[in-house]
Amino acid sequence: MKIKKVICSPGKTGFYFDDQKAIKAGAKNDGAFYVGDVLTPGFTSVRQMGESISVMFILENGAIAVGDCAAVQYSGAGGRDPLFLAENFIPIIEKEIAPMYEGKEITSFREMADIVDKYVCPKTGKPYHTAIRYGVTQACLDAVAKSQNKLMAQVIAAEYNVRIADSMVPIFTQSGDDRYMNADKMIMKAAAVLPHALFNHVEDKVGLKGEKIEAYVEWLRNRIIEHKPFDAYNPTIHIDVYGTLGLVFNNDFKKIAEYIANLSKIAAPFHLRVEGPVDMGEKEAQIDALASIRRYMEELNTEAEIVADEWCNTLEDIRDFTAKKAGHMAQIKTPDLGGINNSIEAVLFCKKNNMGAYLGGTCNETNRSAEVCAHIAMATQPVQYLAKPGMGVDEGYMIVFNEMSRILALKDVL
Repeated sequence: MKIKKVICSPGKTGFYFDDQKAIKAGAKNDGAFYVGDVLTPGFTSVRQMGESISVMFILENGAIAVGDCAAVQYSGAGGRDPLFLAENFIPIIEKEIAPMYEGKEITSFREMADIVDKYVCPKTGKPYHTAIRYGVTQACLDAVAKSQNKLMAQVIAAEYNVRIADSMVPIFTQSGDDRYMNADKMIMKAAAVLPHALFNHVEDKVGLKGEKIEAYVEWLRNRIIEHKPFDAYNPTIHIDVYGTLGLVFNNDFKKIAEYIANLSKIAAPFHLRVEGPVDMGEKEAQIDALASIRRYMEELNTEAEIVADEWCNTLEDIRDFTAKKAGHMAQIKTPDLGGINNSIEAVLFCKKNNMGAYLGGTCNETNRSAEVCAHIAMATQPVQYLAKPGMGVDEGYMIVFNEMSRILALKDVL
């Protein structure tokens, strides 16, 4: 079966693009807006609407395979590709990438994904924007699945020699700034991992000594115990601190480890993960920092874990962080890795090398990219999968839960 035509349409995402540098520098919330000076190139305001591009392959049999190009909320930060605006990138897809696929035979997913993901543009000497590779490879996977009358998870399982999960992959829900009301929603839905909590500003959210995080974790622990929907409910508490502990403790890694160990005691009996404790501004320094914090945590014999995020953006990065034991878990932030083939390989690499695999992404994705990634999750079985898009809890949780549930119902039927 061949691909007859490639069509693009502009879309919106489930959240926004935020200028992380500006927020860290003190941009203030004003309702849903941020007030402050823009610091990251490409932004016209500290917060602006998220944009996506749907890439549609029209197949010979009339079926339509779909993938969505999307970029992370904090585009242009932490070594990531620049801001992704639909009007800038639709012409590139239509003029340069569509001819790579139109009129071509549908082969294997891995072969089709490599066409765009491994391509180096002669004009720039660089690969295409990660968001483009992300969406086009989703369409490739869907095209192969539709040509074979299979689930996307089944295609992954066959090509990577893995087995589809027999139960739901634990879902990690994120609250955004509404970390109290949204935590209630998570508890009510029995989310396996919660609440993310968006601790991205020292004075307003973290506290000058980390005391605001401590108070929140204590509140959350008590809230779970008081309102757990069934007796066996035992979620993991996973918070993202966006490097702010480095600011609070002046990058004293021993003090950061001690703080996290104490925070783990506050969270007990629930397991604690802290994502992005420091942001050192470049990759090698970030690896050294997270490796040091992990060593100090091991000396303290704490069961808490730290999660790599910033500067761990590509498949190569994930391999490098894993090799140096830079953290206990790596977030595989799917849009940052470009082609979804890289996300698949990243999960499998982490599992093989004793690094926790968190198949993540961003609130700034779409329903389509979340559904496709649910197939990756069910086929590769990471420790946890992010509920996305959005920060409202209910919508993102519904999308990924229901898609994984459909996979479970269909995987032994098709």
